[in-house]
Amino acid sequence: MLRYREDDPVAHAAVTVDAFLDQSNAAAVRVEPGDDARELIPHLERLDLVEVNFPSFGDGRGYSSARILREAGYAGELRAVGDVLVDQLAYMRRCGFDAFDPDAPLDAEDVEAAFARWPEVYQSAADARTPIWAKRHA
Repeated sequence: MLRYREDDPVAHAAVTVDAFLDQSNAAAVRVEPGDDARELIPHLERLDLVEVNFPSFGDGRGYSSARILREAGYAGELRAVGDVLVDQLAYMRRCGFDAFDPDAPLDAEDVEAAFARWPEVYQSAADARTPIWAKRHA
């Protein structure tokens, strides 16, 4: 599932990583810059939603958090929130994000263009697209 969230009624994850680790009933968590996403790995099976906050478009730590969680087997919704720009969407998807909730609304046509811009990829990533070199040597 890949979606750009505009007016989706699903609530945000208000529980921080530290609070999540102290609770037994939370099914959603918000990862802030500086949080260690690896702390969530033992709890992935009970998570339905992980929000990764991007307080500034230039703060790339959330990309690493997404990749860590996907490579560890997290299969739930992984949502990028905050200062998310249309230029970042394709890269965020490659790291494993499947939902986006930016602070500022994005033009729907620009979002679709961002996802369609590069039909081929050159390296393996969390989105499981087949790299072009693997297609050539199949």
